Amino acid sequence: MGNPHTLTLTLTLALCLGADAVNPGFVVRLTQKGLDYARQQGMVVLQLQLAKIHLPDFSGSTHVSPLGKVKYSFHSMAIHSFQLPNSQVSLVPKVGLKLSITGGFIQVDGQWKFKTKLHFISGHGSFVLKVQGLSISVGLKLGSDGSGRPTIYPSDCSNHIGDVNVHISGKYKWLADLFHRSIDKALRKAIEKQICPLVSESILQRLEPILQTLPVTASIDNVAAIDYSLTGPPPVTAECVDVQLKGEFFNHVNRTAPPFSPPALSLPVDHSLMVYFGVSEYLFNTAGYVYQTAGRLVFTVTNNMIPKNFSIHLNTSSFGTLIPQISKMYPNMLMKLYITSTSTPFLTMKPGNVTISPMTDIEAYAILPNRTLAPLFLLNVTTTALAKLGVNASRIVGHLEISRVQMALKHSDVGPFSVSLLNAAVNFYIAHIILPQVNAVILNKGYPLPLLDHVQLVDVVLQPSEHFLLFGANVHYG
Repeated sequence: MGNPHTLTLTLTLALCLGADAVNPGFVVRLTQKGLDYARQQGMVVLQLQLAKIHLPDFSGSTHVSPLGKVKYSFHSMAIHSFQLPNSQVSLVPKVGLKLSITGGFIQVDGQWKFKTKLHFISGHGSFVLKVQGLSISVGLKLGSDGSGRPTIYPSDCSNHIGDVNVHISGKYKWLADLFHRSIDKALRKAIEKQICPLVSESILQRLEPILQTLPVTASIDNVAAIDYSLTGPPPVTAECVDVQLKGEFFNHVNRTAPPFSPPALSLPVDHSLMVYFGVSEYLFNTAGYVYQTAGRLVFTVTNNMIPKNFSIHLNTSSFGTLIPQISKMYPNMLMKLYITSTSTPFLTMKPGNVTISPMTDIEAYAILPNRTLAPLFLLNVTTTALAKLGVNASRIVGHLEISRVQMALKHSDVGPFSVSLLNAAVNFYIAHIILPQVNAVILNKGYPLPLLDHVQLVDVVLQPSEHFLLFGANVHYG
């Protein structure tokens, strides 16, 4: 029999991922800690919204022996204090969330007056209404709209008031005590009637617009953008809520589906941070596909890019020390290299390790006195580079470092020669010229994360995993 702990973990992961879901390229997992933080921020807004409860003037009459019929009215009522001290948010599998509020307290100040058939027995004064034991339960259904943004709306709402106490001032307060039940009932009804509509209004007018700030498209440059639209309503289980995003680069002008699919992501069950991100290697590989098909993975190396202290400059004299026939055929001429990616570069993620092995062609030319180019040789080069990925407050950033270079001669216009003679030069050019360009122009700037407005990540913990980059963080909103 297998390890019970392993079996439980496997079942939990299966529940979180969903059996029929299309594999996303990017997953945002909200933990209970993250939901609690969102609840705290939301309760501030909700409390302000509920403080807008309007209590209408009301009046009535009752029979009080021996005074007979007594007419009364309560008016000029205003909420003096509104407190929602206890709240919690819980996961509702296959639906969304449940917000529960208990121990609510409301204090209302106002004026009252009464009169009887005996004109000398009438009066007025102030009163304080205290509502205690207010409880509210709201179901929140999670979904996605036509643009791929998340949605949230109240699926059900109920509320209950535990106790209503009215404290009357003035010399006739004893009289009000005789019909306090009528007052209790009227005020309770007026308050309970408004709570759920105000809760729904707060969610639809305050919370929903915040979710709509999720960027479903993040533009990178004039070639590419990232599709961060939801693949569907966020799956919710008793263990987790995952926001699954397409996570795919695409060409602004000519969008075509990449000829590969995202692998399944198995995010570990961890709840110590507010949010976890699973960034599939698919996201990075679609970037390579887009720039490759757009013809943008082409680099030119000229002699003015070579540091003066490097022994092998891009001229026929320097290369002639390695390949003598070059300097004989083209004496004292500058050279130029064209480095072109021959296929989509694929990034591979393993636990603790991220590598990329682009395949390129290096075409070498001599620059003739009339500025035309004379072909010298064509190399096929496979470079293995280590990718160091990181996350700042809002972007994924990276840095490539060369690990290994393998070369093969595809064609020579200057006769046969051993490519091993070029090893030092090619390694230097790639490590000190090409990779720094890639790092500076693309990777150091980074890719924007799909974050709501005014959200920043702090306490980031990053870990490369099998086929995806896992990182967790706490959130600061404001």
